[in-house]
Amino acid sequence: MTKEDLLELKAEIEEAQESASRYQGKKEMLEEQLKEKFGVKTPAEGRKKLKTMQEGIDKLNEEIETLTAELEDELDEQNPDTQE
Repeated sequence: MTKEDLLELKAEIEEAQESASRYQGKKEMLEEQLKEKFGVKTPAEGRKKLKTMQEGIDKLNEEIETLTAELEDELDEQNPDTQE
């Protein structure tokens, strides 16, 4: 290898190290956001919490649908003239 090849390789290594440092900083920032917003420390904890939250949303949606159907039935019973 020539001196120029070595200098080019050194520059590539330095650039890769800078990129790695930037990505590490972004990772730490995202982990901090997970901790602050959702109370989780790792992406695995975040996925688990997301699953739990989605299950809660699904349950609430089912309850809303059930209650809406019950309300519609009650309204139909109270106002039989408005049925189509």
